[in-house]
Amino acid sequence: MMSERPLAFSLAGDTLVGVLHGAPARRGVLIVVGGPQYRVGSHRQFVHLARALAAAGIPAMRFDYRGMGDSDGEFRGFENVGADIAAAVDAFTTAMPGLDEVVLWGLCDAASAILFYAHGDRRVTGVVLVNPWVRTETGAARAYLKDYYVARLAEPEFWRKVAAGRFRPAAAARSLAGLTRTALMRRRDPDDGAETTACESLPERMAEGLGRFSGPTLVVLSGRDLTAREFEDTAAASPSWRALLAEPRVTLRRLAEADHTLSHHDWADRVARWTREWVAGL
Repeated sequence: MMSERPLAFSLAGDTLVGVLHGAPARRGVLIVVGGPQYRVGSHRQFVHLARALAAAGIPAMRFDYRGMGDSDGEFRGFENVGADIAAAVDAFTTAMPGLDEVVLWGLCDAASAILFYAHGDRRVTGVVLVNPWVRTETGAARAYLKDYYVARLAEPEFWRKVAAGRFRPAAAARSLAGLTRTALMRRRDPDDGAETTACESLPERMAEGLGRFSGPTLVVLSGRDLTAREFEDTAAASPSWRALLAEPRVTLRRLAEADHTLSHHDWADRVARWTREWVAGL
């Protein structure tokens, strides 16, 4: 039977809880949880992933941040969980003798948190970013216009609603106008040579983090997910992101039919397989 055991570790007086999967090996995967959720994940996706990795001889660990799941303390938000990740890496490498390389795996804002952290820890030799969260007001509006409103016009259900008199054009027009105004807002950033503010945007800070991290990177994007669409739109408009994603160390995989959390078992299986093969090939 596959080894699977709980693990408790401390950080600043709080006790954090995780689960270890598999037997010791040189390289393992730490699953960083996006929020707000805990170490099991939506429809048990992190349990499934950890067990799939362990079955292939790759030890894995999943854990709760402070203030989430069974861990003590106060949750600080995904931009401030570096200490939690560091404590989890410490616990993982201590509990698995011989483990000296850690791959960080994260979905949504966990992918964002990983990019803030990975470059500062030499034990981290690879990262897996699934549907990374790069949310800005402008980016979200553009993604919604492109991937919701345009697609809606092609749906038979929309036209049945119109024919039945259940469509409210005035309300839809107001919503569309508001989104359009937001989407057309131009943000000043270093990519276009314009004046910059002291506080960089989330996408810029994430690009800086990936630029400072020199290890292999796997990016997985779902086809039916506005978060993934916003990431693609943001990356396409940014010379910094385009250059980073074109680097040989970056592998980009798309799962056209999948949603944000890979809710169908076939999608979860495929991403688990991609992760397993990619980690084994590092």
